[in-house]
Amino acid sequence: MAYDFSAFKKQMTTVEEWMKKEFQQIRTGQASPSILDSVKVESYGSPTNIQAVAAVTIEGARTIRITPWDKSQTKEIEKAISMANLGLSVVVDDQGLRVNFPELTAERRTQIAKIAKEKLEEAKKQVRQHRDVVVRDLQMKEKDGKMGKDDAFRGTKDAQKIVDDCNKKLEADLSKKEKEILG
Repeated sequence: MAYDFSAFKKQMTTVEEWMKKEFQQIRTGQASPSILDSVKVESYGSPTNIQAVAAVTIEGARTIRITPWDKSQTKEIEKAISMANLGLSVVVDDQGLRVNFPELTAERRTQIAKIAKEKLEEAKKQVRQHRDVVVRDLQMKEKDGKMGKDDAFRGTKDAQKIVDDCNKKLEADLSKKEKEILG
């Protein structure tokens, strides 16, 4: 009896997507609106994403323009970005806000690359936890007599192959992000 790995593969895809999203929020020298995804603005008494209260566009290589739909929200948006401590400078003008991405120093680039590696380790940890669940399930099925010893062994090897493939993809994503960070 073959083991159904579809849920396990879906979990691997979820981990990959999580890491990509985390990498999008890591600042590089380039302007990227996705860095503001985690920033919440106090809007009419509830925390709201910036994209829900303003138009966010890229103005230049290292500048983002935020145009609030309600001009009274300008100060709240400025405060939220400053409080998020993303290392960005915010300038308020008559059209809204301009967010500048300062040039990264070599030391800061190294720190950011280290953060990216930590995100990779978190992702690998999640992958291992999902693998362990599958291996325990295979062992239980073998113990209960629902699966033969050979099938359980083959299932464990197949699970490890899926993990290895996922880890290769995660490593490739990290390599790409490091090139982006370190220039």
